[in-house]
Amino acid sequence: MTKKTAKDTFENKLDRLEEISHLLESDEIGLEYAMALYQEGIELSKDCISTLKVAELKITQLKKNLDTLTTDEEKFFEE
Repeated sequence: MTKKTAKDTFENKLDRLEEISHLLESDEIGLEYAMALYQEGIELSKDCISTLKVAELKITQLKKNLDTLTTDEEKFFEE
C-alpha cells in the first residue's frame, strides 16, 4: 500500500478544488491558466468521487457486519 502524503488527503483535495473554483470565477487569470486549472479540478473531482465511493462501500460493509452481529445475538437470546 502506498503512503499518502499530506497533499493527497481528501480534505486537501477539496480545499484545492475550492481554491480552483475561486480562481476560475475571478477575472484575473488568462485562458491558458484557466484551462489548466479546469483540468486539474476535473482530476481532483474524480479522485474525490472515487474516495467517497470507497468510503461508502466500507460503511455499507460495516453496517452489514453490524446487522449480522445483531441477528446472531438475537438468535442466541431466543434459544
